[in-house]
Amino acid sequence: MTPILARRSALKVVLTGLAAGCFPQLQGATLPGTKPKLAFSTLGCPNWDLATIIATAVRGGYQGVELRGLRGELDLTKSPEFASAGRAADIKRQFAQSGVHICNLGSSAQLHHADRAKRTQHLDEAQRYIDLAHQLDCPFVRVFPDQLSPDQNREQTLALISQGLLELGTYARSSGVSVLLESHGELTRTDLLLPLMQQAKHPHVGLIWDIVNMWVDAHEPVGDVYRALAPYIRHVHVKDAMLQAGKPRYVPVGQGEAPLREAIAALQAGGYNGYYSFEWEKRWHPEIAEPEAVIPFYPAAVTSVGLTTR
Repeated sequence: MTPILARRSALKVVLTGLAAGCFPQLQGATLPGTKPKLAFSTLGCPNWDLATIIATAVRGGYQGVELRGLRGELDLTKSPEFASAGRAADIKRQFAQSGVHICNLGSSAQLHHADRAKRTQHLDEAQRYIDLAHQLDCPFVRVFPDQLSPDQNREQTLALISQGLLELGTYARSSGVSVLLESHGELTRTDLLLPLMQQAKHPHVGLIWDIVNMWVDAHEPVGDVYRALAPYIRHVHVKDAMLQAGKPRYVPVGQGEAPLREAIAALQAGGYNGYYSFEWEKRWHPEIAEPEAVIPFYPAAVTSVGLTTR
């Protein structure tokens, strides 16, 4: 190596170290020109079988799939697809052969419950999902906050949620799985989520930013939301909607009024390198378009609202 190249190499090492030390949230950040990772949630295709899910992901150029129920069964740990011995290994192999990753398992576990029996039930579900995610080499399990109970003050509820996250993060530690709290239910404001995540600081705990959930409920500028929550965001849910009497009417991405362009610009400028996962809420809203009419077209639609794919 010439002296000039050696000095350049050394300078690169020094600058990389400084960046990692001063901006830890940018470690592993997407480099300019890196293709973002796209996924879709099976919430949008509740009747599809695994073969259809995988084939659609491959044809559409998706890099990941987020499993939120299969063939009508919302609890994956009770799904017939995973019921028999060895099925998780077989499903893992099918996805690996397709080149598509299982990027997140969406549980229904809620962490706000004070009642001991309910709390145990929901924590048990989350732990079953963590075990399944470990078998599937899936990095994340989603849990809900979910409500601010009228029977106790807000601080007590936030403490219950943060304690649950810490407990689950500790449970997940040896598996390599991380537990992600979604901005959902009655906890979709930055002033609630930020202190909660600060209290639940753990290497295996993070946040799913559901852009539209927070926009519909709190109407906070998305740039401010991202700046506050960026250190915790590990996964992003993308959908679009029109507001009618304050309620969202879900429409294909790019056809609504959600501030997706601003949110995506903030994420990309901040070096976010996780998935942009399309959440078409067909299971909860059967009146919206069939999955065949929207899921294959999301990769093109999300570029129309500012996602830079090269």
